[in-house]
Amino acid sequence: MDWWTKLDKKKKAYILAGLTLVGILVWAFVSAGIITHNFNRSQLQTQEDKQEALINGLILTETKEAAKYWEIYGETGTYNSTNEIALMNNVIGNFYDEQGEVSMSFESSHGTYNSKKNEIILYEGTRIVIKDGTILLTDRLTWSGSDKPVKIRGNVKIIKNGELYAHAEEGEIAPNYERFKIKGHARSELYDKKENK
Repeated sequence: MDWWTKLDKKKKAYILAGLTLVGILVWAFVSAGIITHNFNRSQLQTQEDKQEALINGLILTETKEAAKYWEIYGETGTYNSTNEIALMNNVIGNFYDEQGEVSMSFESSHGTYNSKKNEIILYEGTRIVIKDGTILLTDRLTWSGSDKPVKIRGNVKIIKNGELYAHAEEGEIAPNYERFKIKGHARSELYDKKENK
């Protein structure tokens, strides 16, 4: 340390300031690496794990104990593994009752299935036929479980056996598909089939 004692005060101050600056930079670099290590790793995992598939002829089905709850066919579609959402075009499908019989069929221009929420949404030109022959037309249908009502919204039109014509802004179909209710500027027209003959 003989060289240190030979230095004047000005040079000692410069060396101490330089060493302090280098120490601060090393500390900042190490801290930043520790802080962002897990962040960078999770970003890389997200990008590597993300998968999106373009599919022709996409079929989705939900079953429980070999009984089908529903099935959907999309002419084309995509599936994103990160969001667990399937987007489908030109969709057709069925919902089934507990006996395995079709209780409601549908077709739509577009549909989505969100497996995280267990939710099916049909939109744009959706046509529904219930097992009793009732026809429903709507802009949007949302199904979120076999024990919950099916929600319909936008330009709802209902035709039942040529006797009932109803129009509304929105409505619900009971989980067993045997009843429905409408609301929002609702208008119904009843006709007697005998009078039409």
